[in-house]
Amino acid sequence: MLTPDRLDRFARHIVLPEIGGAGQARLASASVLLIGAGGVGSPALQYLAAAGVGRIAVVDCDSVDASNLQRQTIFSTADIGAAKAERAAIWVRAFDPAIAVTAHDLRIDADNASRLVAGHDLVLDGSDNFATRLAVSDACVAAGVPLTSVAVGRFQGQVANFAGHLPGQPCYRCWVGDAFDADDCDTCAEQGVLGAFVGMAASLGVMQAMRVLLAGVSDLGDPQWGSLVLIDGLKPAMRTIKVARDHACRACGRGEGATA
Repeated sequence: MLTPDRLDRFARHIVLPEIGGAGQARLASASVLLIGAGGVGSPALQYLAAAGVGRIAVVDCDSVDASNLQRQTIFSTADIGAAKAERAAIWVRAFDPAIAVTAHDLRIDADNASRLVAGHDLVLDGSDNFATRLAVSDACVAAGVPLTSVAVGRFQGQVANFAGHLPGQPCYRCWVGDAFDADDCDTCAEQGVLGAFVGMAASLGVMQAMRVLLAGVSDLGDPQWGSLVLIDGLKPAMRTIKVARDHACRACGRGEGATA
């Protein structure tokens, strides 16, 4: 049940037939693990909190740098040098004390991903390297937790929901394969990044995450598993491609044979 103050706070959601009171109550009971509090993670965190997601855990091993401030919207000059995960949690508590927020000031990897993913309804990954994304994806498949993936490089963005634990559905590893388990991505410092564009991709990521969280409760739409939205920020334009299940995928394809 939503208390009167929560009904007032989320009134503009509740009047939407696609969400309604049942949908808002579902968001209030949901638990989301956010990987990264950077360019994607900062605006994603803001919209997850604004949507009323009841429990949010933030994972980030980095500290705030002055060069982060043009896109990492939850931080200010006063935060420079502080741990991002801890400052992210402070931001959430100030924004909405009713949200239960946890900070994990560490790097998520293949050794700890399963522990961190367990118990959540959804993982939103805004990390900036393939090694992390693949470790998170593999843990999501093993734990049966849906994954919303948001990736940005210069003016190109990719957003998709993955559910490799479900029959016939692809995981993130089906999309990128096994060649990128090393930490080999180009960085924002090398390539550059436009803050507004990263925010655009992050907002779409939260929209897709809400489709997952509200599936079966509201009419927001289906989770669109494996539908990868490609964003071209220069044109601008968006198009969607379908990621196929890789039956040889070492994370989600084993033992499936021709039945998927």
